[in-house]
This record gives sequence, structure tokens and C-alpha cells, in this order.
Amino acid sequence: MPRSRIPLICSTAAIVALCGPVLPAHAASPAIAVPPDKIVIEVATVNGSGCPAGTAAVAVSLDNTAFTVTYSEYLAQVGKGTKPTDSRKNCQLNLIVHVPHGFTYAIASVDYRGYGHLEPGATGEQKASYYFQGQSQTAIKSHQFKGALDDSWQATDTNEVAQYVYAPCGERRNFNINTELSVAAGTSDPTKTTSFMAMDSTDGAINTVYRIAWKECPPKP
Repeated sequence: MPRSRIPLICSTAAIVALCGPVLPAHAASPAIAVPPDKIVIEVATVNGSGCPAGTAAVAVSLDNTAFTVTYSEYLAQVGKGTKPTDSRKNCQLNLIVHVPHGFTYAIASVDYRGYGHLEPGATGEQKASYYFQGQSQTAIKSHQFKGALDDSWQATDTNEVAQYVYAPCGERRNFNINTELSVAAGTSDPTKTTSFMAMDSTDGAINTVYRIAWKECPPKP
């Protein structure tokens, strides 16, 4: 995992080799300008049971409209052979986003993907919150899953344009992302079965894609 305050800019080759394939971002709204310069993301801190050292990476898309967080050991499970603390995993990312001059940004939508196995009666939840340092406004989204489930899963957090929370123009505010996966046995038998949800896959890591909405800042007086 990138250590504290290491800048991350991924070329095409680096994204494929180091960060995993970046999923295509939705086309930016024609009313929103996309800055020509690349954004640079530094990982200030990364903490949590879902992202141990060396298991998460951040990359910026080539068209400047998205960034991805890739996990490889993000797994919550309950039942036979598990510990009580295994039922809930989280990851707190504190990112320093260097924005091209004259622009600010908001998170428009996020795609989460993974794999889940929930026994009949078991339940799972994916939750995330987003906020800029020093701002009280926090967006919290959650998605529930029910067994029986044995398949890939996807959850999408979407904000309406009127609900975009933009970083203050001309100020550097760290962007915080706190994600969580949890699994409950429910009416399943945890002494005989195991249920889990993972934000990864058997053949590599799954990218969590954060799509960016850009806005030009007003000129300084």
C-alpha cells in the first residue's frame, strides 16, 4: 500500500500493472468542464481492518473524471471457522487531492463491486460515508443484501447534481472515504455454515470507482 503522503499518478501501464484495470467512467456532463491537467492524489492515511498494509491502492483515470481504490483483502464473514471480529470490516481513506488550478470537484457517483456468499437467512451490508475535512456535511449511503446469495454483487451510490458537495475553491481539504462491509448470520446456522462478503475476487482485486464532477471556480477579485 502507498505509505503516508506518497503521490500517486498512474500511467496506462502503471494502472494495469500496479493498480489493476480502471473501469471506464461515465461520460462527463457537457455542462461541466474537465480540467486538462491531471489530478494528483496523495494517501495521507489509510486505516482499517478491511485494508491491511499493502492491500489497497489508488489510481486516477486517464480522462480525469474518476479515480479508483483497489482492495485485495477486504472480507467480512460470519459462521464456522470465523472470529467475532470477522463479521465487520472497514477502511478509512484520508486523501489529499491536488486539483488543477481554477477547478473544484465533487463526488458524483461510486460503484462498489465484490463477491458474496450468504447462506439462506444470512444478511450483508455495504456502507460508505464521504466528507471533506472541516465540513460538517457528510453523505452516508448503505446497501443491504439477503441470502441465499452466491454471486458477484454491485452497489452504486449516486448523488443528484443539486446534492453535490464541492470542495471549497482555493483551499486544500482532505477528502475522507469510510467504507464498511458487515455480515450477520441471521436465521442461518453459524455452527455449520459460513457466510461472507468481499470487496475482491478470486482472480484479483475489484476496483471501487469514484466518479468526479468538476466545476470551474469563480475568478478571484
